[in-house]
Amino acid sequence: MRKTARFAASAAAGLLALSSLTACANEASSTSDSGRSKGEGEHVKIMVGGLDKVIYMPAMLTQRLGYFADEGLDVELLSEPAGVQAETALVSGQVQGAVGFYDHTLDLQTHKKYVESVVQFSHAPGEVEVVSNKAADKITSPKDFKGKKLGVTGLGSSTDFLTKYLAVKNGVKVSEFSPVAVGAGPTFIAALEQGSIDAGMTTDPTVATILKKKAGKVLVDMRTPEGSQEALGGPYPSSSLYMQTDWVNSHKETVQKLANAFVKTLKWMSTHSADEIAAKMPADYSQGDQALYAEAIKSTLPMFTTDGVMPQNGPETVEKVLKAFNPSIQKADVDLSKTYTTEFVEKAAG
Repeated sequence: MRKTARFAASAAAGLLALSSLTACANEASSTSDSGRSKGEGEHVKIMVGGLDKVIYMPAMLTQRLGYFADEGLDVELLSEPAGVQAETALVSGQVQGAVGFYDHTLDLQTHKKYVESVVQFSHAPGEVEVVSNKAADKITSPKDFKGKKLGVTGLGSSTDFLTKYLAVKNGVKVSEFSPVAVGAGPTFIAALEQGSIDAGMTTDPTVATILKKKAGKVLVDMRTPEGSQEALGGPYPSSSLYMQTDWVNSHKETVQKLANAFVKTLKWMSTHSADEIAAKMPADYSQGDQALYAEAIKSTLPMFTTDGVMPQNGPETVEKVLKAFNPSIQKADVDLSKTYTTEFVEKAAG
């Protein structure tokens, strides 16, 4: 059954991220079904909100498994540190697709531009709220967020959204704590260790590294459907491939090929171990510790779907989360049926 979505420009912080986009600037918006790299198949650019993040692993893994090439695609994967920057690249026309969180489709529907999630990688956020050792005795739950500095990948990002929800759900107003954009990986860890943030939301492999270094402790774990249910009250579709609706409608054959490739990858992931998956990824993703990287993958694997289909009641959970703190969503009549499509993954499964 066909569904579509609206998409629009992100928060001001997301728009400012345009200045950091370098590799993706040229000619992406003009790529079409007839645009091909010489001898390499049809060229498509996809911006990922952190290629080395485990929550977005299907993007690079699909490339490494050769599934894009099998579909006759020459996919160029580009990376930005936060999902909000990936969506900015998409809405500005610099890339044809973005790998980031589904929740932005609801937030931006209120701005009257259209995108849609075409492959849903996950049914849980894959996010973890980590508290620094220095603040661990003062922050024992989100009820203690008041007056604290809380790290997020970027302002207007999904980590920002989820942090705000956890605060509001636990009686803390969004005006009573300070969100701090610290990215992920080394910059997040440094901020935690140096006291620039008291706690923060991040993903693997950053989480695994923090725990190994004993730089912090897990406060809220949303890497599994059970963790999502406990923290958010239901399944929370997060990482996905989303694209501008006009582009999808005029390039259905290309989108189908992308869906075919990604669904193959999700099925492959469900039948292989974390060690086998880690071995397929670029060597530098493990940062010299393959065992720790495999452990990070193992911890996050439960978040992924096996078929790319939107989880039942997932959109409703996302809407509930956003309505808790987002005035635009609170005032809007969001049409959830226009935030994603299952057309392509259903054909891929068939």
